[in-house]
Amino acid sequence: MANETPAAPARAGRRGRLIGLALLVALFVMPVAALVVDRATRSYTFAGLAGPPDVSRVDEPKTASWKDHAAGSPMRLAILLTDPDSPWLGLVHGLKALGVPFTVTRDTGEALRHRVVMLYPLVSGRVLPPEDLRRLAAHPRAGGTLIGVNVLGGLAEVFGFKEAVASRARFSVDLAAAADWAGLTEPEERVLRLGNPEAGTAQIGTHAYTDAGEVLARFDDGSAAVTRRRFGAGAAYALGFDPGALLLAGQTARGQDLERAYVNAYVPQGEAILRLIRRIWRDGEPLAVSLGRVPQGKSLAVVLTHDVDYTRSLPNAVAYAELLRENGIRGTFLIQTKYRRDYNDAIILTDESAQHLRRLVALGMELGSHTVVHSRAFVRFPIGTGDERYPEYQPVSIGREEAEGGTILGELRVSRYLVERLAPPARVVSFRPGHLAYPAALPQALAATGYAFSSSVTAGTALTHLPYRMTVDRSAAAATSVFEFPITIEDEHLPLMGLRLAPALEVARKIGRDGGALVVLTHPNILGHKLDFTRGLIKALRDSAWFGALDEFGAWWSARDGLALDASAEGAAAQVTIAPRTGQAVEGVALEVPQGWRLIAGQGGTGTAALTEPDARQLADGRVLLARIAEPAVLRFSRALP
Repeated sequence: MANETPAAPARAGRRGRLIGLALLVALFVMPVAALVVDRATRSYTFAGLAGPPDVSRVDEPKTASWKDHAAGSPMRLAILLTDPDSPWLGLVHGLKALGVPFTVTRDTGEALRHRVVMLYPLVSGRVLPPEDLRRLAAHPRAGGTLIGVNVLGGLAEVFGFKEAVASRARFSVDLAAAADWAGLTEPEERVLRLGNPEAGTAQIGTHAYTDAGEVLARFDDGSAAVTRRRFGAGAAYALGFDPGALLLAGQTARGQDLERAYVNAYVPQGEAILRLIRRIWRDGEPLAVSLGRVPQGKSLAVVLTHDVDYTRSLPNAVAYAELLRENGIRGTFLIQTKYRRDYNDAIILTDESAQHLRRLVALGMELGSHTVVHSRAFVRFPIGTGDERYPEYQPVSIGREEAEGGTILGELRVSRYLVERLAPPARVVSFRPGHLAYPAALPQALAATGYAFSSSVTAGTALTHLPYRMTVDRSAAAATSVFEFPITIEDEHLPLMGLRLAPALEVARKIGRDGGALVVLTHPNILGHKLDFTRGLIKALRDSAWFGALDEFGAWWSARDGLALDASAEGAAAQVTIAPRTGQAVEGVALEVPQGWRLIAGQGGTGTAALTEPDARQLADGRVLLARIAEPAVLRFSRALP
């Protein structure tokens, strides 16, 4: 009996372990196994659909070349590029967005053919030889205008200061002294952020100018950030910060330390920089003609977009579309083509629910892509092979921040394929990622899969309310064919969207002061206050704003981007030549002409057509609205001489 005594506890221990193992299986192993089975079985299959059949190839990036922007008449702003490895692409894309005609050159003599010359991104004897410095110094004295960026040496006397002091501990620029002159009348337009003081080091390095005469802007430490020296009709301006770097930080969504508000606010940092440059150009160039930013000469472009990413959202989307149709407006509905049940939600897209897609198309709406899996992990997805096809492509969300089986190209290819096949004749050219997850390779992946327009960031992140061209890998190396349209208003932040109509209209008013875009994001998961917001926004803005879908505004913006604009004058007569990109006509573009110019009838020059009424008409504010431009054309004006 003494030898048997230890056996009882041992048997009890074994029983306890067996019970524990059984509980482990019941509580953990079986649910996991069930989930595996569930994943294997809870996937909807569309009979007869298999594709897309083609393969998407991401092209090797073509390095951006300043030579692609080297043409144009002397009325254009000349950018004398002193360092081709600088973020000049941000400056070029910004000027394109604002509509300021420019030319880029590395030849000082060529730059000096223009009345207004920007020396970018720095001025010193290291990048400009003595003879070029002497010629540039003479330009403002002869009535021209110089804009020097980071003037480190060689021309300090011309710009009217003693010394340039470098620092990465300046975090903002106060433009108040130049606000009225530059048209920066809103409080948000008067301060540029250069970094976050809590970080200790600014994102953008600066140079402050000591003993300057006229100071137009100051850094937060009180030092001079923008200076001006007048020479009669000429002038020399010195900027102590890099406008191209600031613009590119927003365009590539890499300016987190520069953000002031993520969304639902007026955040015009990019516009403020560009308007300052435009004001200098207009003051120095009597033939300064630029392009408007809104179709049909309206003050504001409103694009109503809807993220359809919930089971109830698809039938609800029809109610939003019917409201838009009643008001003669097209909107954009970005569809999540979810065909697997997973962590996020049940299956959204089936043969039955696809009827709602077809109804949206019948109502005249644009259908775009909102990915397949709608995961925050999209930002970490691999680029993919480019041959991902439905039904083999089976991405699945397994947690709030996790997903498996997805690729960037797969999300783009398969979602586009399903929408186009299930709702013909829809043509998917617009994209928005779930949760605005933005992988670096997204721009070139969009181009490779046939997309033309993206709305993947907020205006607060982009630092602008103007569309702009996306760059490869969100860098300064190469441009893509895809344009980004930043989101200004969304529906998920508190207070409820229906309670935010008045603040949204105030943001719209501020954007519309100089012509910009208001992109609205609404999730049609409910009707109620969100639908009321849409109704109220349309009612308040329909008379002053242009409304359209993302594909409409995108096509117009892309065609506008291809316009070449030049002007010349002889005495009291001036002429403007406008030439579209070959094969890309554009309708309803406004020209911003100098005060006192009056449109008159005229004859076209060699290879051009003359534009008169009704092809072109002068608006009450002096701008000229062009009905349609399909080939190079000439407009003639009379003007008052100084």
